[in-house]
Amino acid sequence: MNGIAIQTTNLSRDFLKLRALDNLTIEVPVGQIFGLLGPNGAGKTTTIRLLLGLLSPSQGKAVVLGYDTHNAADQIRHRSGSLLEHHGLYERMSAEDNLEFYARAWHIPAEQKRRRIQELLQSLNLWERRKEIIVEWSRGMRQKLAVARTLLHRPRLVFLDEPTAGLDPVAAAALRYDLATLAETEGVTIFLTTHNLIEAQKLCHQVAVIRQGRLLALGSPDTLCNYRRLQRIIVSGRGFDETLLTDLRQQPGIATAQIRNSHLEIDLTTETSTAPLISWLVQCGVVVEEVYKEKASLEDVFMALMKEEV
Repeated sequence: MNGIAIQTTNLSRDFLKLRALDNLTIEVPVGQIFGLLGPNGAGKTTTIRLLLGLLSPSQGKAVVLGYDTHNAADQIRHRSGSLLEHHGLYERMSAEDNLEFYARAWHIPAEQKRRRIQELLQSLNLWERRKEIIVEWSRGMRQKLAVARTLLHRPRLVFLDEPTAGLDPVAAAALRYDLATLAETEGVTIFLTTHNLIEAQKLCHQVAVIRQGRLLALGSPDTLCNYRRLQRIIVSGRGFDETLLTDLRQQPGIATAQIRNSHLEIDLTTETSTAPLISWLVQCGVVVEEVYKEKASLEDVFMALMKEEV
């Protein structure tokens, strides 16, 4: 595969009259963390199920770890780990017993099993609590254990569907750090879906943005931000109201505009001089006290893409 873990070509999936995925063509290099971004119903979970061979494509193809999903799905699943909508843990068992159970299911030899369980639990800061029944654990701790379960058999590729959904900010940040560390130390490729755009910008080497099953953008977070050439202007002052916002959004080069914390936030779609825009605001009665620029974030790019026609 020449260093390519996942390759799709015009991958599509129909459910009756609904096209859930529409001609998706992507490549995921070995060893990268790849994020698939999109709103609810965009086709993210469908994509993972196609890549695991749990669904058959209506057209196009996918090659995962060198195997065609159409005729070698068992080979792909044997070499992959997946954490989808359910964590797959037994809550009346201890953390250690959960991993013991899955190690037996993967036919991991006893000596390797003990070392591997200790290795994963220590790397995720769960070793000291390995004897505890996990029903008493926080959601974040159970999610960490689910990640350990997913990595137990040393898969070359891991699929994670919304891995930090529902976690508090501290738990989510800890899990992101653990995923980045494990990806580096284990050398696995991680394919994840997420609604958390800050998470994707921090964690992913590449991201793809899809909507209604169609690919809108693909590249590194920095590349997408630079390519879209979005920039944010923060204007502090007085005289902001909804009528001004309505008129402002009609001006050329404006991606979004909103009032937040008594400031006016304006996202521009092109790198252009802000002087004419500030002059226009003054003419509209705004008292401008301060203006400064921020680089666009992945969230800014995502929201701009969502406003465009598919």
